[in-house]
Amino acid sequence: MDRNNILGFVFIFAILAGSFWLMKPSQDEIKKEQQLQDSIKRAKDGLAPISDSLKAVKETPKVADSVLLAQPFGAASVGTEQIVTIENELLKVNVSSKGGRVKSVELKGETNFDGSKLVLFDGDNNKFGLEFNIPGKAVKTNDLFFQAQGAGFTVAGQDAKSLTMRLSYAPDKYIDYIYTLAGNNYNVQFDIKTVGIGNLVDVSSKKMLLNWETTLKQKERNAKSEREKSTIFYKEADGSVDHLSESSDEKEIIEEKVSWIAFKQHFFSTVLTSKEGFNNPELAVTFITQDSIVKNYRANAELTFNQQNDAQYGFSFFFGPNKYKTLKAEGNGFDKIINMGWGPMGWINKFITVPIFDFLDGFNMNYGIVILILTLFLKLLMFPLTYKSYQSMGKMRVLKPQLDEIKAKVGDDNPMLLQQEQMKLYKQAGVNPLGGCLPLLLQMPFTLAFFFFFPNLFELRGESFLWVKDLSTYDAPITFAPIFGVDHISFMCILMTLTTLLTTWYNNSTSGAVNNQMKYIGYIMPLIFFFVLNSFPAGLNYYYFLSAVLTFLTQVIIRQFVNDDKILASIEANKKKPQGEKKQSSFQKKMEEMMRQQQAAQQNKKK
Repeated sequence: MDRNNILGFVFIFAILAGSFWLMKPSQDEIKKEQQLQDSIKRAKDGLAPISDSLKAVKETPKVADSVLLAQPFGAASVGTEQIVTIENELLKVNVSSKGGRVKSVELKGETNFDGSKLVLFDGDNNKFGLEFNIPGKAVKTNDLFFQAQGAGFTVAGQDAKSLTMRLSYAPDKYIDYIYTLAGNNYNVQFDIKTVGIGNLVDVSSKKMLLNWETTLKQKERNAKSEREKSTIFYKEADGSVDHLSESSDEKEIIEEKVSWIAFKQHFFSTVLTSKEGFNNPELAVTFITQDSIVKNYRANAELTFNQQNDAQYGFSFFFGPNKYKTLKAEGNGFDKIINMGWGPMGWINKFITVPIFDFLDGFNMNYGIVILILTLFLKLLMFPLTYKSYQSMGKMRVLKPQLDEIKAKVGDDNPMLLQQEQMKLYKQAGVNPLGGCLPLLLQMPFTLAFFFFFPNLFELRGESFLWVKDLSTYDAPITFAPIFGVDHISFMCILMTLTTLLTTWYNNSTSGAVNNQMKYIGYIMPLIFFFVLNSFPAGLNYYYFLSAVLTFLTQVIIRQFVNDDKILASIEANKKKPQGEKKQSSFQKKMEEMMRQQQAAQQNKKK
C-alpha cells in the first residue's frame, strides 16, 4: 500500500469521526427522546402521558384539609380502603369501603384453567357506582369512601344476612348500599337507599346515573375462543334478549328500557337486574388482546329519579356459571345468554339434546361415557333415515351400468338428451336420484346443533376423559412454535378426520360413485374441517369421531343385508309395470316439467 492510499484512509477516517462528533445528539435531545419513549410505554400500559402527569402535579396545588372537608362529601373523599367479606356455600364476595362496591367475587369449587381460584373480576379496573351533580361538585360514589355498618359474615342453608355500606353527607343525609346474601345461592340482593339526598341533586340535571365497568381476565385455556364467546347481553322491556358483537368492538345506546344487563364471559356471567329498569343504557364492549385479558365491558344507564328526599332502588346481582339448567331455573330469560344455535338447531338442543343430556347426567357417569350414550341414542333415532338413504344408494349402484350405457350411447355433446334418457330410466325403475341425499339432509340439523351445544356446555369444563384433561377445550398432546397461528395438534381431531376419510372411502367404493372431481370432494372436506376444528373443544371432536365411527359401522352392517341382485330384480319388475301403475315422485314430476320447458325454449331459439 503506497503513501497516497494510506493518506486516503486517514482522511476518510477523520471525516467519519468528525461527522459522528458533529452529529451526535445533545443532552437535551437525548432527554427529549427518553421522555418520548417513556410516554409511548405509558400509553401502551394505559397510563397518562408523563408530561400531563407532571403538568397536573404542577397545576394542582395541595388543598388544605379544612377546605376539602368543607366540600360536598368532603369527609368521604379521603380514607383507607377496607375489605368486608360475605360468603355462602357458593360465593365469596369481597366488598370494598372505597366505592362501597363489590370488588371481587370468587366462585367456590371452580378453578381457572391453570388450577388457580376462579375470581370473576377483581382489582381497580372494575368500577361501580352512582354519578350525579350537586351544587359545587360532580359526585362519583366509586371514588368515595363508605363506612361499613357491620361486619362480614358467612351464611348457609336457608339463612340470609345483610351488610350495609354507608356514604355520609351529613348525619341525616346519606346513601346506603345494602347487600343481602342467602345460603346456597348465586344471587346477591343489592338495594340502594338514599336518605335526604333528593333535594341536594342539581335542579338543572335532576337525574342519577349508574356506571358499571369491568375488565375480565382469562379463565379458559383457549383465550381466542373465550374472547369470541364473551360479550354484553341485555333484556329489553318487551322481553326480547339481545347482545353486542362477540367478534368486534361495539358501542350501542338502547332506546328501550332494559330489565337486566349481563357481562358474559364464556362460561361465567355477572348479571345485574333492576326492579325499576335501566333507562337509555349505553353499552360498550372492547377487545383487549393483552395476555391474560379477555375484554373490557362498560354500561352507563339512567335510574328513575325520585325527587323526594328519600328513594330506594332494587337490584340483584347474579354471580355464577353459564350452566343451562342453572340459568333456566333463575328465569327472566337468563338461559338465552347461552347460544344454543339458531332456528332448528336451537330447538333440537333445547327440546331434545338438553333433556337427554340432563337425564344421562343424573347417573353421575364420566362425561365421555355420557357423550357416547348420547351419540348412540341419536344414531338409533336416525337409523330409519339412514337405512332408507342406503337403500336409495343401493338402487343407484345397481343402475350404474345402465347409466354408463346411456352415457356411452348419447355422449357428452348433448347434455339435454343425456339428462332426458337418464330421467326416463329413473322413471321406469321407480328410483329417485335424490333419495339417498334427502335423508342425510334431514340429519344435518342434528349435526350442526352439536356445533353449538358442546362448545357452550359448562358441564364439560374441567372434566377429563382418557388422555383429554379438559373436554371443554382442545387437547394438545403435540405443541410447537406457531405456524400461521397454529401451535398444536389435537389428537381427538386427528381421529375424527381419519375416521371421516375412511367413511368417505367406503361410501365411494360401495356406492358406485362416478370417477370425477366430485368424487374427491369427500376427501378434501375432512382435511379442511381438521384445520377448522383443531382448536375446538375435545368434547365436540369426540362426538364427531364417535358419529363417524358409528356411521361407518352402520353402513358396513346394512351393506351385509342389502342384496344388489334383489334390488335389481325389483327394479326390472318395476320397469315391466304399465305406465299408469308407476308412482312418480314430486322430484321426478318437477324434473320432467323443467325438461319440457328447456326443450320448448331450445325449439323457439331454432325458429
